[in-house]
Amino acid sequence: MDREPSVSDEDDDLETLVPQNHTKPPSPTSRSRSSFSVSALRPALPSSAASLGHALWSRRYLLLFVSLPVLFIVLFFSLGGASSLPASIRLPSADPAADPAASRMREAELHALYLLRSQRSGLLSLFNRTASPAPANASTPISLSDLQAALLSQIKINREIQAALLSTHHSGAGNATEEDPLDLDLPGPGCRRKELPYNRRTIQWNPKKDRFLFAICVSGQMSNHLICLEKHIFFAALLGRILVLPSSIDKVVITYREFLEKRKKVSIDQFICYAASPPCFMDEDYVKKLKGLGISMGKIEAAWPEDAKLKEPKKRFVGDITPKFTTEAEVLAIGDMFYADAEEEWLMQPGGPLAHKCKTLIQPSRLIMLTAQRFVQTFLGGNYIALHFRRHGFLKFCNVKKESCFFPIPQAAECILRIVEKANAPVIYLSTDALESETNLLQSLVVFNDRQVPLVKRPVHQNSEKWDALLYRNHMGGDAQVEAMLDKTICALSNVFIGSSGSTFTEDIFRLRRSWGSMSYCDEYLCQGQLPNYIAEQD
Repeated sequence: MDREPSVSDEDDDLETLVPQNHTKPPSPTSRSRSSFSVSALRPALPSSAASLGHALWSRRYLLLFVSLPVLFIVLFFSLGGASSLPASIRLPSADPAADPAASRMREAELHALYLLRSQRSGLLSLFNRTASPAPANASTPISLSDLQAALLSQIKINREIQAALLSTHHSGAGNATEEDPLDLDLPGPGCRRKELPYNRRTIQWNPKKDRFLFAICVSGQMSNHLICLEKHIFFAALLGRILVLPSSIDKVVITYREFLEKRKKVSIDQFICYAASPPCFMDEDYVKKLKGLGISMGKIEAAWPEDAKLKEPKKRFVGDITPKFTTEAEVLAIGDMFYADAEEEWLMQPGGPLAHKCKTLIQPSRLIMLTAQRFVQTFLGGNYIALHFRRHGFLKFCNVKKESCFFPIPQAAECILRIVEKANAPVIYLSTDALESETNLLQSLVVFNDRQVPLVKRPVHQNSEKWDALLYRNHMGGDAQVEAMLDKTICALSNVFIGSSGSTFTEDIFRLRRSWGSMSYCDEYLCQGQLPNYIAEQD
């Protein structure tokens, strides 16, 4: 831990260990200067008077010093000994069991002293990180969020010190209860937005002109495909290849049509599957579709054949990946990457793993972004909660998991209301595939402070509406994938987002919020940390 050079904890330790009544023995110099004391200025008495007075004074004090302790001992035992003294002035017993209150008090004081020393070290470290100019041995300058977290930590230590000193005054156990009023003054982060990190771990994408990676994403719907595509981009950057997919993104990605123009013969020269079972996560129908497009391919082989026996995908890192997929083949395919667990933390960081000037690699088009902003201005305003309430097909999907994620409507409403109270938002945007029978019941239960909190859904398009005119003017309106991305964008722009655990739609919204800096401290999955209060049996 960094410390300020001019302040030493060791010096304080030594000062603490010096007894307060410690005095140095008189030096020869002090003895030689005894003639300068006040007694030297007293007038001299006759020798006889002085000796008589001295004798009487000595006997009087001798009698007093002998009689007082005897009188004290007699009174002490006649009044019941140590038990008759007030607890505040009672001397500590040699046996802790004889006086448990004193023992507890001493333990509390020692614990408080330890916490004070810990707090001092933490504050010194915080001071070094915020000093201007910073000391030579100081760490990286602290961000606002780190500063707030550090201050909150010190406030918590202060609370523990108070609790330790007050613990001997509580009846029963020495520790404060969970409802200790000391907890009430602790500030929480509220629903403010999380700050973006200053530094990202990135990789440059500099592909060779004649080396290609053929993207294959077949599992699930659009959200799954986007996750698969993001992992393909990462692999293309690692392997120095141009990515081939059905849309154009800058010069490092080409469309399939551009790919056809570059090569007279369309073939996948080498198929190294990341997923071992089924190979490349492709079924026979998809292989037939590729061949139907005139794409020839060689033998399909797995990078890690032993993974076929695993129930869960194994974590892989760059050191595992590059040796397996580095090849001189012009066109390489690695199969569907949706289930690949490769450098997950790197991929999940805000902005993704690549060095770029955008907020995130995969994001809504400008038209979708403008349409989402117009919807927010029309229906929601600047303070709203977004809820992705996945229901269709979710009951069976969740109930086969170890911890079900399908919650009864009344329980879901209670969880939503807790977020409403923290966020103090007047309206909720509802992105859902639920039927009206479910959404109507949910709306009737979402009542806060005797007021119903509106659940707002996107209305069916009408020609008189202006907020979505851009999409229809550009022939994008009514497309299912466009509307799905529009829903994600509205959710990603919200002050607080509540998602559905296990949904890739939710995960893509969280990805956008991380990259855009719109993630809040109140973002969570619906009823996070809970189990459904009723779960049906399996069929």
